[in-house]
Amino acid sequence: MVKSLRVVIPKPNSVILEEVEVPEPRDKEVLIRTQFCLISSGTELTAFTGSFPERSRWSEYVKYPFYPGYSNVGIVEKVGEEVENIREGDIVASQAPHSEYVIVREDQVVRVPEGVALEEATFHTIASGVMHSVRLAGVTLGSTVVILGLGLLGQMATQFSRLCGAYPLIGVDLYENRLKLGKESGATHVINSRKEDVYERVKDITEGRMADIVFEVTGNPQVISWGIKLVRTLGRFIVLSSPRGPTAIDFHDEVNAPSRIIMGTHFSSQPLFETPYYPWTRKRNVELFFRLLLDRIVRVRHLITHVVPLEDVEKAYELLLNKKNETLAVVLDLR
Repeated sequence: MVKSLRVVIPKPNSVILEEVEVPEPRDKEVLIRTQFCLISSGTELTAFTGSFPERSRWSEYVKYPFYPGYSNVGIVEKVGEEVENIREGDIVASQAPHSEYVIVREDQVVRVPEGVALEEATFHTIASGVMHSVRLAGVTLGSTVVILGLGLLGQMATQFSRLCGAYPLIGVDLYENRLKLGKESGATHVINSRKEDVYERVKDITEGRMADIVFEVTGNPQVISWGIKLVRTLGRFIVLSSPRGPTAIDFHDEVNAPSRIIMGTHFSSQPLFETPYYPWTRKRNVELFFRLLLDRIVRVRHLITHVVPLEDVEKAYELLLNKKNETLAVVLDLR
């Protein structure tokens, strides 16, 4: 066994480190020494603040003490019996939590290619989930796309939508820094929803046609009720975030009459196995993301605002919670 520090949220608005013993890897498992982890600002801040309804999917998922993190990159220290394709010394990505050492099944890791910066590789979970969402949304050449919320998921949705040919591609947020980063990520237009009427601006940009596809990426259920109005007749409203609570919508006026399609695209709906009809498993999406990074077709370096040592994890959460105009991707350094 090895001793390991891991991040724990023991109760709302509290985060600590605790020491645990990590066992030897069993059959088909590998022991990973973490190098970097990306904090998921949506999921983890929701768990950190406890800002979700009782008797909801959120309350089923977040149980205190809560062990956050699902974007781990590290070095394989040991392999168990029957491990076939991973070797000691390999650098791998996994959905393990924030911990110095983790045990993961071999079939749940993806090898990180040489040449991919490890801090950038930590975006793998977010990138794969957003790829899945953009595919389900049906973004194609010339699709008018609006991204509501330019946090990490929104920035990746912007890049992948642009890669699919979205034009115009409109990013909406409250914070100027995120709007600026949205332009770097490929948005053709940005709208500050504090200062501008989003509906009128989208109407103007699209010459009255409105959006073919709107991605909701704020997690704020109140955004859904007005965001759906940006969608044209027979257009699609994509719930990419995990909204924290119920939303009131007049389904006749906003869904039935304009024949809009509402689609949820949660990361967990990525298939476990490839099929001829939909081959894009999480693993395959991650492998594609790494190739896109290597070829500089996708970029994430500009999204990393802070790299924080593990021992300063409390500071990392404070930055994400209280410095939203200055902070986007916060990476934990566990080396």
